[in-house]
Order: sequence, then structure tokens, then C-alpha cells
Amino acid sequence: MQAAELDNPFWSSLTTRHRAVARQMGDVARYPAEHAPFLGIAHAGVDVRDALETMVAPGESVYLLGVAPHLVPDGWRLEAMPDLAQMECTVPLEVAGGPDQIMLDARHRDDVLALTARVYPHYFRVRTMELGRYFGIYVDGRLAAMIGERLGTDGHTEMSAICTHPDFTGRGYARRLTALLTNDTLAQGRLPFLHVSYANTRARALYEVLGYRLRRNIGFWALQRA
Repeated sequence: MQAAELDNPFWSSLTTRHRAVARQMGDVARYPAEHAPFLGIAHAGVDVRDALETMVAPGESVYLLGVAPHLVPDGWRLEAMPDLAQMECTVPLEVAGGPDQIMLDARHRDDVLALTARVYPHYFRVRTMELGRYFGIYVDGRLAAMIGERLGTDGHTEMSAICTHPDFTGRGYARRLTALLTNDTLAQGRLPFLHVSYANTRARALYEVLGYRLRRNIGFWALQRA
């Protein structure tokens, strides 16, 4: 993913890495609702009217990142949300000690959905795990922490759904998982990146300590029928 593609990550991912699952009408594309509530456009001047009517269900909200349309049709509302910090990492990270991670698959789906519903709500869906690899740490039979891959192209991979169950915070599990997946991504010749809310000061501080650096502030919008 070149710099310009990273400025428009939903569209870039939907038209490359996730082309097979994308729903696309011309210069508008989206993930199926069961994968993610994300919609991307090729550029801000795209006429989105027909695509929105066809691809977004009544009552559904979709989200845009990096690029939003200059104009939305009557009957739709585009709400600007606080910018996110888009961070990237260019060097291998120190891996803290801790329990082994395992690759998560369909056998762990219920545990993943329960954890994300509790601490990573809004954007994780029943088929989100099909967008990339997901890893977790189990402690005493419970999913204590997890991380996964979501957006990306041949050159970049997004670190996503980095979360820890409240009963297991403070043990360094998220730090360990982030370092392991970051290093694996770098070893594959891809650059890892992530998005974090400025309101989530704890997570942002963790990523900075690990070695992630701010690439840019990136716009984030919610779009729904008015």
C-alpha cells in the first residue's frame, strides 16, 4: 500500500486484498455487513447516490475513513467523528514474555465475539475473522486477549481488534500479541499499521512505547439515512 493508498484505507483494501468479498458499484465499495460496516470511495468527488440506495440497508450505519464524499444525497446524513491516529511501525519490536499465542479460527468464534462485544464493540462482526489472521492468548480456558489483521494490500497490513478482557489487563498480553504480529508482518515484507482513537490514551501510549509512530491524523465519518 503506497502512501496515497494508506490515506484511503477502506477503498484500497476493498479493491485489492479484499476484492473477493467486496460489494462494488463503480467508484463505491463496501464490506458485506456481516464482515464490517465499512464503505470506501475512490475520491471525494464520487457521486454516491445510486450506490448508497443499493448497498446500504434502511437503518444501517456505515463508516468511512480517510476520504468522504463532498456531497451526500438528500435523505442521508454524514457525521464527522473525531479523527483517528493512524500509526505505523518500520522496525521489529521487542517481544515481552508471556503465554503462547494460538491462531484463532471458527472453533474460537464465540469466544472472540464475546470478547469483542465487551471491549471492542461497534466494528467487529460475525465474519470479521475471515478478513485476515487472528491470534489469541487463552488463560485457564478463557480468551484473555486477542489481535488480528483487517485492512491492507500487498504492502501493508493493519493490526486490528487488539483487546484484553478486563479480568486480564496489566499482564502485558496486548503488548506481546502486538509485537509478535508486527514482527511477523515485517518479516513478510509488509508494513504494519493501525488506527487508534485519541480518546484511548492507554492504547495509544502502549503503541508508542512499543515503537509505532504517528503517520497522520485521519478523518473518520459515519453515514446513514437521515
